[in-house]
Amino acid sequence: MRFIQFLLVILLSQELMAQFYKTSEPFTHTYSIVARDSLTGEMAVAVQSHWFSVGSVVTYGKAGVGVVATQSLVNPSYGPKGLALMEQGLSPEQALNILLENDSGAMYRQVAFLNNKGLVATHTGNQCIDEAGHRQGKNFSVQANMMLENTVWDAMAKAFESTKGSLSYRVLAALKAAENEKGDIRGKQSAAILIVKGHATGNIWEDVVMDLRVEDHENPIQELERLVKIHEAYDYMNKGDLAMEKGDSKKAESLYLQAQKLFPDNLEMTYWYAINLLNNKDYNKAFPILKSVFDQDKNWKTLTKRLVKSKLLNISEKKLAAVMAL
Repeated sequence: MRFIQFLLVILLSQELMAQFYKTSEPFTHTYSIVARDSLTGEMAVAVQSHWFSVGSVVTYGKAGVGVVATQSLVNPSYGPKGLALMEQGLSPEQALNILLENDSGAMYRQVAFLNNKGLVATHTGNQCIDEAGHRQGKNFSVQANMMLENTVWDAMAKAFESTKGSLSYRVLAALKAAENEKGDIRGKQSAAILIVKGHATGNIWEDVVMDLRVEDHENPIQELERLVKIHEAYDYMNKGDLAMEKGDSKKAESLYLQAQKLFPDNLEMTYWYAINLLNNKDYNKAFPILKSVFDQDKNWKTLTKRLVKSKLLNISEKKLAAVMAL
């Protein structure tokens, strides 16, 4: 009974939304991918478009449930409503069909649903602007509209299937493949990637693995790839912070070193690596690194004294004086 009531609310709200979208649908013509990592269970949705802030319109996801890409003449309600229906136990195909059947603009929509089992459902309306199409595969769907060439979605699928590595790099490979096929007929402007966990933890701050957006850029995919790399480095930094909090300076040193390897010119990463060298009494290695950091910005030297009070730096007064003299 409760589920039937829920569906009735969906149908009524869809009818109201249809009236609204007749005059206010964003023209987010674009290419996107929804995908699942079969090893980690993580689910991703990534997109690029010649439209400002495409990620705020196209990408939706919920840990333990699935991800959605809604584009072309966008009806954003497909995102939250599609996730709600899949969370109720409907398959991506069932959920998508319910929404399409009650959308008077279905012929203009391009939508892809993927759930935490890797099942997908995709719709490309027959009035989507050419070139438009989609292709499904195991644990993914790629879709595009208003492309210069009709080779985009096949190239995206091939790139995703053939690329090794983390889910973020595989979906980036798909986006880059689309651009290599000349992509959006209008050009490029913004891009986004959202990755959620396959199983919900109950803590929203843990359930979202990655949520990055390039709102307006001349090379949005290149910039998104740079941000993904930075995200990876700061993931090591965050884990290093937790290790410091627990007093495990050896683990912290290792994690900060991994971050530094990704961005050797980043003072923040270099500094915290050196601080944990001090904690581990590796002064010969720590001192020249800290001197280099202090020479570039003396505020890091001021911060170092404060770490002693917070018990994040365990060092004798003699050694601290030596650090301050660098």
